[in-house]
Amino acid sequence: MLNLKPNKMLQTLLMPRVFLMKDKGNEFTLTDPDPKWSVEAVMHFYANTYPTLTTAKTVGPEITNDTVLYRFETTMGTKG
Repeated sequence: MLNLKPNKMLQTLLMPRVFLMKDKGNEFTLTDPDPKWSVEAVMHFYANTYPTLTTAKTVGPEITNDTVLYRFETTMGTKG
């Protein structure tokens, strides 16, 4: 006698992207303007508002709490 178990379906979850940056010592979150955009396109989009992003680098992705986290880091304006 065969014991057939029902097939288990795999579910996929599209994790939202979150972008973090520091400006004047404060870290804050930037929302994802369009999930279809590349990370670089998002950084260029926000560079219109935050000019320090024009020289920033992207760090990540880091997956935390079902979120894909990217950091925009810049050394512009720091001493040392």
